[in-house]
Amino acid sequence: MTDRIDAATRSRTMAAIHSKNTKPEIWVRSGLHKRGFRFRLHHKCLPGSPDMVLRKYHAVIFINGCFWHQHEGCKTSHLPKSRTDFWQRKFARNTARDQKVLYQLKVLGWRAAVIWECGLKKANREATLQLLAAWLSSQAEYLEMPIYDEFSEL
Repeated sequence: MTDRIDAATRSRTMAAIHSKNTKPEIWVRSGLHKRGFRFRLHHKCLPGSPDMVLRKYHAVIFINGCFWHQHEGCKTSHLPKSRTDFWQRKFARNTARDQKVLYQLKVLGWRAAVIWECGLKKANREATLQLLAAWLSSQAEYLEMPIYDEFSEL
């Protein structure tokens, strides 16, 4: 038995992955809304079209998949075994674009939070939302969530 799948199956699988309205995004939106925060989604006028824009707090939130954005130190941010050159280039472009967007937002005066998919696993979700709500209410410029294994210490 082989781990490889045919091109048509791979194409269908990749086409099914969406960048908007993902489960992690919906969890964050729901949790913040229940806490009284109001926001706009996918604001195209800002660099990177942030997943959430909270104008009142002059803050933006990005909800990143650990695999696609290569969450450093996370178990799910591995390199696929096939076509490694392609994936290395793709991940390098993704991370470079993420850094550029965060810099552009900082220059424009926006505060930014990066929420990682692993921080939204069921056991970590409430701690992540509490930390995010506290950050929004503070004046801190940047927030990046820790790797989910670190939540056991919170």
